[in-house]
Amino acid sequence: MASFEVPLDIPDVKIEQVETNKKGELIITVNSLVEGVHCHKCGKKITKTHGFNKPIFLRHLPILGRATYIRIRPHRYQCTECKSKPTTTQPSSWYDLRSPHTKAYEKHVLFQLINSTVSDISIKEDLGYEAILGIVNRHLDRAIDWKKMKRLDILGIDEISLKKGHQDFVTIITARIGEVILILAVLEGRKKETVKEFFLSIPRRLRKTVKVVCSDMYDGFMNAAKEVFGKKVQIVADRFHVAKLYRNSLEELRKTEMKRLKKELSEAEYKKLENIMWILRKNKKDLSSDEEKTLNLLFKHSPLLQLAYDFRNELTDIFEENISKAKAKRKIAHWRKKVIKSELTCFDSFLETLDKRMDEITNYFTGRYNSGFVEGMNNKIKVIKRRCYGILNPKSLFQRIHLDLTGYSEFA
Repeated sequence: MASFEVPLDIPDVKIEQVETNKKGELIITVNSLVEGVHCHKCGKKITKTHGFNKPIFLRHLPILGRATYIRIRPHRYQCTECKSKPTTTQPSSWYDLRSPHTKAYEKHVLFQLINSTVSDISIKEDLGYEAILGIVNRHLDRAIDWKKMKRLDILGIDEISLKKGHQDFVTIITARIGEVILILAVLEGRKKETVKEFFLSIPRRLRKTVKVVCSDMYDGFMNAAKEVFGKKVQIVADRFHVAKLYRNSLEELRKTEMKRLKKELSEAEYKKLENIMWILRKNKKDLSSDEEKTLNLLFKHSPLLQLAYDFRNELTDIFEENISKAKAKRKIAHWRKKVIKSELTCFDSFLETLDKRMDEITNYFTGRYNSGFVEGMNNKIKVIKRRCYGILNPKSLFQRIHLDLTGYSEFA
């Protein structure tokens, strides 16, 4: 019968025996080819053997589809320099004494876990749930390792709720470095003090490399960034969060007006306004001819909605223009005057925000920075939450985001 060799991908060992147990699993007995060890007391190299430890079994990479275990009896060495003549067990580079697996197998499990769930990998690998969590905790940091970072460039701040309909927010802090997007932190809650404390934990050498902080409209986030980074860093109110505020103003007016029209119009006439919510949300240039007719019919019944609709589109057009911050300020100030003169009240809340945050809002026009990369990250997190049936621990969530973002490069 022809024979062949399968590489173990384990350095400095000699295969002594290959067996198959009743389950069909491979048991491969190996012996270390490395001689000597450093004494755990004095640190000197010792070469006097003193027997072996008990044999240990380590789960390894599958071979030909079979679960595979490595059996090894670690060498023990005795120190002749120390008075008490202590013995030291020889460690190996390919496994960790705390782990029941080889490092190669743990890397394999982490690779399988990317964009998957612990439950799925537990079934596929016939490995306990807690064992997989142990692998995750041994290999993945639960917080960012600043030593690996050279610069930060652009920071993004946003929050998400871990449970739908609940107020258990976590704050997501992300960095965009060139084209690379990294998760920096998942912070419990959304308090200004928590965010400020994190910013202050960034080493000074890295804080100096921050150019821009993009944030949603929450005062706590913006104020934390201002207090830590000062005037040297530009604080930008995310354009899409700004748009959400003034678009919501139109939406609230639509709800009020539709309630009125439902009472005043005949059932047949009111039915002609079906889907008006979606039509109002679309860009004017993207409307079909039928949608334009429906919109015009609505405006015939509600001139207020037409006025608010035109104001919304005018402000959106300003944000689409490639203009300077100074010119944007003038245009938005002119828009604001017209809204106030119109006596429309649906934009009142947005106008208050505009008065308070005009500088941060118009900072967008300086470099056209936005938190699109943060929103992209939030979408990934929502997928992870659904896939993993809701991760409620911020540190565990950080690990899973980090794995999904960087796992293919780290564990392939």
